Amino acid sequence: MTDTLSAPERRLPWSRRTRLGVDLAFAIPLLLLETAWLVLDWIYGFGLEVWAAQGDRARIDAAGLAHIGRLRTLLIVVLVLAVVAVIFRARWTVVAHLLVALLVGGSLTTARHEWDHSHSPSSGCVRYSANC
Repeated sequence: MTDTLSAPERRLPWSRRTRLGVDLAFAIPLLLLETAWLVLDWIYGFGLEVWAAQGDRARIDAAGLAHIGRLRTLLIVVLVLAVVAVIFRARWTVVAHLLVALLVGGSLTTARHEWDHSHSPSSGCVRYSANC
């Protein structure tokens, strides 16, 4: 009789766990890249723009809002990459992305708190008169 070869098995992303070496090869560089992106954006993207504004409140506010927008974008990108890592069952990549998502979420919360604190009336007075 003749031997028939079976059709090669299709490998769906969620069918098997990603090998540890491949998982770590993606997790470690992405963790470092995303964290460096966050730190460098905070220092150079926001910090230098505030420094260059030289006290111009409108430019400082624009830099703050742009920074908050970039943080939101980074958070969305990190969470999408975490979902992709879940689909490929790469657990260390998921853990790395969730750690970065917590870091970015904390940074976003801090930036929003600073924005709200600098743009709220300090005395609670809502009228614009000489008595306030």
